[in-house]
Amino acid sequence: MNRTEKAEVIATLNDEFGKAGVVIVARYTGMTVAEMSKLRAQMRAAGASFQVAKNRLAMRALTGTGSEGISALFKGPTGIALSADPVAAPKVALNYSKENQKFVILGGALGNTVLDVKAVEALATLPSLDELRAKLLGLLQAPATKVAGVLQAPAGQLARVVGAYAKKGEAA
Repeated sequence: MNRTEKAEVIATLNDEFGKAGVVIVARYTGMTVAEMSKLRAQMRAAGASFQVAKNRLAMRALTGTGSEGISALFKGPTGIALSADPVAAPKVALNYSKENQKFVILGGALGNTVLDVKAVEALATLPSLDELRAKLLGLLQAPATKVAGVLQAPAGQLARVVGAYAKKGEAA
């Protein structure tokens, strides 16, 4: 790889680190190509990505981004999981590490905050952004439904009273 290719890789990684909501660093020693393909497919399905880059280039790409504090994690064969959603990449990475012992999460970054393994696991247990939006929408709609029910109740009662008087008038 010559200097211009290295500069392009660094610029691309720097751009991705800057846009990412979360960055997860993991060790993948001993994984087969099929296992890596499966991991990448799971990441893509969740809206995240997993890639391997030379450690030295990744550390240079981290400079100037909020994730600069994780440069110490880049030792040995490491991969980088990135996603705009702060929960997507950690969730997939944690689930995959449970089914494949060769995939080990080392840590990560959420914005300017450096995360250790426990923090990544805690982040992975949070509901996704879509789930939170659905819950919020449900909470916002619940009072409106209750208000509509309360407002309809008096009108229904009035209709039943008028109906009862009408039946009473017909019977007489």
